[in-house]
Amino acid sequence: MKVVIIIPTYNEKGNIERLITILEEEIFPSIKNHDMNILVADDSSPDGTANEVRKLMNKWKNIDINVGDKHGLGAAYVRAMTYAIDKMGADVMFEMDADLSHDPKKISAFLQKIDEGADFVIGTRYSQGGSIPANWGLSRKMFSVFGNLLVRFILLKFSIHDWTGGFRALKKEVFLKEKNELTAFRGYTFQVSFLNKVVRDGYKVAEVPINFTDRTLGKSKIAAKEYIIDLLKYIITASIKEKLFGPFGKFLVVGGIGFVIQAVILKVLVDGFNINPSVSNLLGAVVAIFSNYNLNNLWTFKSEKAANLFQYFSKMLKFYATSAIGVILIQTGIIFLGDTFIGRKYYFLYFIIGTGVLLIYNFTVYRFIIWRIKPHK
Repeated sequence: MKVVIIIPTYNEKGNIERLITILEEEIFPSIKNHDMNILVADDSSPDGTANEVRKLMNKWKNIDINVGDKHGLGAAYVRAMTYAIDKMGADVMFEMDADLSHDPKKISAFLQKIDEGADFVIGTRYSQGGSIPANWGLSRKMFSVFGNLLVRFILLKFSIHDWTGGFRALKKEVFLKEKNELTAFRGYTFQVSFLNKVVRDGYKVAEVPINFTDRTLGKSKIAAKEYIIDLLKYIITASIKEKLFGPFGKFLVVGGIGFVIQAVILKVLVDGFNINPSVSNLLGAVVAIFSNYNLNNLWTFKSEKAANLFQYFSKMLKFYATSAIGVILIQTGIIFLGDTFIGRKYYFLYFIIGTGVLLIYNFTVYRFIIWRIKPHK
């Protein structure tokens, strides 16, 4: 595969030669099964970074440069990744800082994860084997650690340990799929938003522990106050949007329709015909499940919906089987226990309680069994 290491720069003249020399002389010669290349994405640095890169291009022919206006880290990466794919034929791209805070020796570990089937690989500082600089002050360490914990908590995505790191590798297909949604994030929030969309769309994400080190030359480009405000704005907005308008929000709407159908049938059969509440609940569930299946298939999980008649009935059979387990054991079981040990007077309250417990069970089963997200090939 053709691999392009993308290095964004702004006033990194003192660092870029050191990094490129290490890559070319120490790292690339040891990687035998990939075509290794470098693309410097320079934001018109006034210190002559681009000129330094052009000198190195005369020495090594696998280096290219993409110069543009300064609009932030995210804009630089979108511009450079587009160039890497269109002009350099990249299959895999790396995000890597120019200041040597990312250990070049870890590149081979990232590529191994890609070779094993990962679509997106993250260098993580916050899992076993990873670390942040020991010389950081307590406040900076707390800011870094708790910032990542905050992202994980608000987005409710705990399997990924490092959301804000900038050492990553990804397949071109991932970028092409997400590109149109990335242009709104020009600063460092780009890292969190990109990863969040990758997770949302079911790409396989892997992690490589890294030991992050402080730069020795130049100044950090992060404007802490602006970054914190932009990050909080994004993760809160994204979390609300996903919960209200994502699969779970749609699932609640569909479930609400099914609830009304089942509740009406339950009330009519119990109050109008004096039929046992447990039996009435099961009869109402049969109709509600049919409604829920079709609405979930066409709307909630439409990206994984049945593609043909065989899949339609196959998924319906699984849906009825899993739903029946929940309705019989959870919902009807709670109604039966209440009816038996407390009395029929409160049968509708038992139905409400049973439905609440059933809701969590149903969404878990539907998402991970019936309409589970298929891994990208």
